[in-house]
Amino acid sequence: MESPPHMYIRGRPGERKLTMYDIMIIGGGPAGLTAALYARRANKTVLILEKETFGGQITFSPKVENIPGFAAVSGNEFAEKLVDQVLAQGADVESAEVTAVEAGKEPDGGFTVTADGQVYTARAVIVATGARHRRLGLDREEDLIGNGISFCAVCDGAFYADRPVAVVGGGNSALQEALLLADTAARVTVVQNLDFLTGEQKLQEQLSQRENVEVITGHVVDALFGEDALTGIRIRRVSDGVTTDLSVDGLFVAVGLVPQNTAFANILTLDQWGYAEADESCTTSVPGVFVAGDCRRKRIRQVTTAAADGAVAALAACDYLDQKGQS
Repeated sequence: MESPPHMYIRGRPGERKLTMYDIMIIGGGPAGLTAALYARRANKTVLILEKETFGGQITFSPKVENIPGFAAVSGNEFAEKLVDQVLAQGADVESAEVTAVEAGKEPDGGFTVTADGQVYTARAVIVATGARHRRLGLDREEDLIGNGISFCAVCDGAFYADRPVAVVGGGNSALQEALLLADTAARVTVVQNLDFLTGEQKLQEQLSQRENVEVITGHVVDALFGEDALTGIRIRRVSDGVTTDLSVDGLFVAVGLVPQNTAFANILTLDQWGYAEADESCTTSVPGVFVAGDCRRKRIRQVTTAAADGAVAALAACDYLDQKGQS
């Protein structure tokens, strides 16, 4: 498996001519791109600002088999198709990191968005910044993502059929990942830093019944082995520092998500974990501000639910503008 190439938007630098957009979309993952698609089809002017890779987290998945209409597609290929579709509809896109959004500064009550030192204006804003998988903080970790390190057993588990893998974490997500992997992997080792698992008892019981699963508590992953692809990990016992090397072909990291909402705390209501509070209408407490995708407080975070949020948020934003008589 190879790491996905970075996606660049072709032939658009300097093309932005509007002083104010109908809808500003912050984030270029499936949620943001789908929102742009729906907004453009409603004849709204749209600018998407993305700080990293257009397509979001899915670009790190070499093979995706749970997107309707695709028997199998690489995450990067899916993202490229979605970007091309959005560009064909006439949306503007720029690579820039948004650092601030302020409401009410424009004469007609729009929003001022600051990104990489530039100022943009829009009549409505959709925040679709997603959630980043929490990293372990190890050397070469980023290099091995997509080359042995994964965050999704549903997406990548099939690559490790009859091969040894490890799962880092002890909560519900980690135990669910381990159960899925146990169906096909030769061996699954669960590594938890605490002396006990924190996932539901029912999940723990199910895991204990799998003969090819070993649970190691009180340990952390201390090092990664392998040049072009992961070949093993070193785990360290927290109590005394004793280390053990394990040969694994895959490492599934399930130690939580970090929503990318910090810059928007002034316009979004965030829960204790930093996720934006918004119901299934994707509408926030601030008129003209909407939220979509993995940065929203929700139970299921998949590419299909992100895209659904994008459509809902865009249609809600269009309704908001139409009711104000703006287009």
